[in-house]
Amino acid sequence: MKGVFTISLDFELHWGGFEKWPLQEYRNYFLNTRAAIPRMLEMFTEFDVHVTWATVGLLFNGNKRELEEIAPLERPTYVNTRLSAYEYIRSAGIGDTESEDPFHYAKSLIVKIAATPNQEIGSHTFAHYYCNEPGQQLEQFRFDLGSAVRAADRMGIKLRSLVFPRNQFNREYLQVCHEAGITSVRSNPSKWYWDIKSTERESRWLRLNRGVDAYLPISRNNAGVDISSLTSGDGLPLCIPASRLLRPYRPGEMFLNKLKIRRVATEMAEAARMGKLYHLWWHPHNFGNHTDQNLRGLREILEAFDLCRSHNNMQSLNMGEVALNRALVNATQKTS
Repeated sequence: MKGVFTISLDFELHWGGFEKWPLQEYRNYFLNTRAAIPRMLEMFTEFDVHVTWATVGLLFNGNKRELEEIAPLERPTYVNTRLSAYEYIRSAGIGDTESEDPFHYAKSLIVKIAATPNQEIGSHTFAHYYCNEPGQQLEQFRFDLGSAVRAADRMGIKLRSLVFPRNQFNREYLQVCHEAGITSVRSNPSKWYWDIKSTERESRWLRLNRGVDAYLPISRNNAGVDISSLTSGDGLPLCIPASRLLRPYRPGEMFLNKLKIRRVATEMAEAARMGKLYHLWWHPHNFGNHTDQNLRGLREILEAFDLCRSHNNMQSLNMGEVALNRALVNATQKTS
């Protein structure tokens, strides 16, 4: 069986952390992010790499009128109201158009991504919805995802893949995802320190272990998952576990930066040899600082994948393609 290399990106701009990132301090960061995205697309095209861009639905809008027309009637009732994108819009305000406010709209970038070969536009929910935070309810998630689907439909895009914001994976919400047409969902690595219950109540110990694991093998079996083990229950999307978060470049830590890239390349090569699926993810805004250095690291990873493709016949599939591939295999097995 061929190994599979999958990349999923959490595309969110300022919606990914409006409650903790003062926009006046992050303007250049997100402008750099926007400038980096076409360069990523060029690199993905150069290496023929298939990528899922899990996109916050608010970014699909070209202006505030479109946003207000498609926003859900039922909205999350988080105990911590600062987590609500709607509370941010009410209290801080956003611009009227993408040209005026490139931090909260990204329709032009979504058009560019969709027009690039083998790039899948997926969902990161409509309003960066947190599925494990106190106060929110399943029906509110259903309304949120409905708005995400309509925003994409308006651009001629069918959402097939989803990534839960802040990796707050919630198995109870998978049925709603299926009903909305989602066929694949990114799940978390099967490591105790990736069991994320809540952003607000998470311990520093868990975060520390996730950080260290980017450089040192503090747990076993990080070289992907057996593709044959990827199954979906009746009426549920396929859960595709993440393997590794690509952490951003850090100045002054040359050894650690090299160690991080080497770790990804080593794990990917092992997955290729063993016919496993290796799932790498990050946020486009992780390249907002030190963009050139981050892109050089990405190139090293894609060059490593190219070797895996040449030596072990590893293939690149986005999340939607992984789900389709598994569905075809399952159908063949049932008829044989």
